[in-house]
Amino acid sequence: MTDKSETAQPSGLPYALSAYLIWGFVPVYFKLLSHVSPIAVVAQRVLWSIPLLLVIMAFRKQLGEYAAIFRHKAHLRNLLASATLVAINWLIYIWAVSTDHILAASLGYYLNPLVNVLLGRLFLGERLRPLQMVAVGVAILIGDALDTLWVSISLALSFGLYGLIRKITPVGSVPGLATETTLLAPLALGAVLYFAQVGGGGFGDDVTTSGLLILAGAVTAIPLLMFATAARRMSYTSLGFVQYTAPSIAFLLGVFVYGEPLSTTKLACFILIWFSIAIFCADAIKTYRASKA
Repeated sequence: MTDKSETAQPSGLPYALSAYLIWGFVPVYFKLLSHVSPIAVVAQRVLWSIPLLLVIMAFRKQLGEYAAIFRHKAHLRNLLASATLVAINWLIYIWAVSTDHILAASLGYYLNPLVNVLLGRLFLGERLRPLQMVAVGVAILIGDALDTLWVSISLALSFGLYGLIRKITPVGSVPGLATETTLLAPLALGAVLYFAQVGGGGFGDDVTTSGLLILAGAVTAIPLLMFATAARRMSYTSLGFVQYTAPSIAFLLGVFVYGEPLSTTKLACFILIWFSIAIFCADAIKTYRASKA
């Protein structure tokens, strides 16, 4: 018997595509902030997200739902965990982009859909077909070939677990993200005040930097809201297919725009990842055609 959660709901696809297109090009944005400490950028992302989310919730009449989350211990506990995971993910990703490791970040998000498949099987009961097992196995076996493996693995696991928690926590996309950013706000404010004293925070240095940091609220909130909506409307396995969009764009940016070196070892790793993806997608197409027949 096929698990009902394995059938993707079409209504989630536009949100998933939009989120991953934005994330694919977001290295361009963070490259412009390479002179700012990654911790300061994450802190600004958190703080500037909150007013934007409050406005959105007021417009959608969700402020009551947002307040109710803080009275629900189980939901609050889950969102504290997801907030921690997404903050770790942001910090590692921004550091990777600012230190010319876009390819390592790209690999992490190539691995992420395969992590999603494993998490979907382990925690959500979604079926893992034999060819998908081969794809996951090939991806894992190539890990030790990269000297920046920790970046790739950390990004894949942190965002995979983040999406899993958001999927199993029955809260709305906007109130859930608003709760996460609210929980992170005290630490973010402390970081901003610290950098205001010692320098390196970027905000106030010049108009361009300050404007980019203010924009961090929208850059953070909009794709995460789209992703959270997609995660609740699609099976976790199906969501993984769309995610290949973002790392593909990042890979092209890293090699052809920012000139990151693509060694033979790294190229071999990416070829194996692409081979895994080909197996993964071929199996999905075969299964889809069989179900239509």
